[in-house]
Amino acid sequence: MRLVVSARLALAAGGTLLCACAADGSPARVTIPAGATMRAAAESLSGGGVIRFPALFSAYAKARRSDRGIKAGNYVIDKRTTWNSVLSALRGGGAVTSVVVPEGLTLAQIETLLASKLGQPPDSVASATRDTALLHRLDVPIATIEGYLFPDTYFFPPGTTARTAVASMARRFEQQWKAVWSSRLDTVALSRHDIVTLASIVEREARLAEERPIIAAVYLNRLRKGMRLQADPTVQYALPQHQKRLLNRHLLVESPYNTYRHAGLPPGPIGAPGAASLRAALYPAEVPYLYFVAFPDGHHEFRMNLEQHQLASRQARRAWDALRAKQEREARKAAAARRPGG
Repeated sequence: MRLVVSARLALAAGGTLLCACAADGSPARVTIPAGATMRAAAESLSGGGVIRFPALFSAYAKARRSDRGIKAGNYVIDKRTTWNSVLSALRGGGAVTSVVVPEGLTLAQIETLLASKLGQPPDSVASATRDTALLHRLDVPIATIEGYLFPDTYFFPPGTTARTAVASMARRFEQQWKAVWSSRLDTVALSRHDIVTLASIVEREARLAEERPIIAAVYLNRLRKGMRLQADPTVQYALPQHQKRLLNRHLLVESPYNTYRHAGLPPGPIGAPGAASLRAALYPAEVPYLYFVAFPDGHHEFRMNLEQHQLASRQARRAWDALRAKQEREARKAAAARRPGG
């Protein structure tokens, strides 16, 4: 009897009942996993703030005979829409495509990702990232939008064009860039483009969050002293193919992005920096370091002079050699175990 009453109440209210609405009216992003029941879908909708009463919504869907045939996927749903509209979306498969852009991804990698996810020709994506009107709006002094497509998770409806997707990602960058950061530019005596460029290097160097401001400080200290940055990630960016380990011959590559050969910052970013790296570039640590070297566990050792740095580098080299030797032993052991009779 209770179930029948609930179904009747839901049926009476559902056609006009509005979903829970956020104060800013922002749409909700909800994921419905494959094979999900209406009850599970209702819980997902409730968790996303789309509906307030998942049990009542499930009863309403059952009463409308719309509790089956829902389609899995990622949905963007207006929190002010009616239950009828929510059900129509779930049954109609109006799912959106999610595109996850990690911090540090290069423009070439983002272009490949967008072409694959959106089903757009690579040429169309490349054209969108070189749109002169967009570059002018962002005040980007280079030919591409490298570094200005903010790393985040995006949800694009079916049929989204490359130009629309790129514009959305650039708009996310503008939303993330705070007004106080623009005021900070005079203090650090750098342009926004310089900051994005420096932040992109920090993004590729840092493994530990607490080291970002220190790494930024090292590069700024070197810039102020007229020293070359000698940043390995800029060499990787300049090379035609990624190298697992940079050798001396790689440091000779001729490119304006090779900071071993050219003084100052490179012409532009070498990837997409996240908010933490942008903040580190704008608010570097107050430290005197001019050098650092990476260790296998992800941390860096920072030093003030070349002699100290060379000592730390030798320690790091021994640690890396020990790690490689361990990996080789484990690989040989695994190979032996796979052999017949192993």
